[in-house]
Amino acid sequence: MKSKTLSKLKLLDKLKKIIGFERQKGKKVVFTNGCFDLLHIGHIRYLKAAKKLADILIVAINSDSSIKKIKGELRPVYPEKERAEILSAFSFVDYIVIFAESDPIKVVSELKPDVLIKGGDWSIDKVLGKDIVESYGGKVMTIPMIKGYSTTNLIKKIVKLEGYGTRNNQ
Repeated sequence: MKSKTLSKLKLLDKLKKIIGFERQKGKKVVFTNGCFDLLHIGHIRYLKAAKKLADILIVAINSDSSIKKIKGELRPVYPEKERAEILSAFSFVDYIVIFAESDPIKVVSELKPDVLIKGGDWSIDKVLGKDIVESYGGKVMTIPMIKGYSTTNLIKKIVKLEGYGTRNNQ
């Protein structure tokens, strides 16, 4: 049985059509992208803040192969379909699309969001897709990050805990 939440996951062509219909109704489309591996409170607060700026929030996630190129062979921790299903469970995420490229340029070009958002760790002039979005009058914004929260930091903490709770360490 297909997960109800996974119905938010769309192929790019299908999502482009959906967004076209939504725009005809006057809906504002906000787009963000990332790996979204091992979700933490920083991700949740970031996505909630992005949704406050949108009628429709699209989250584009890197495919497993693109994450491996960016983060190394041990990543992602969760495969793309599981990451999509986890994100789909949140009411503030409207649609998810998976992209295989190393950057979201193709997806941004196709969907033409009204607002492109990245985390505050990005300088606006370095946001990939900025020129595309601004070329048709869209906005590029950043949302402040919560200090100390990152998937990489979370993984480092877990690695430090290796062996914690085993019979020898109880």
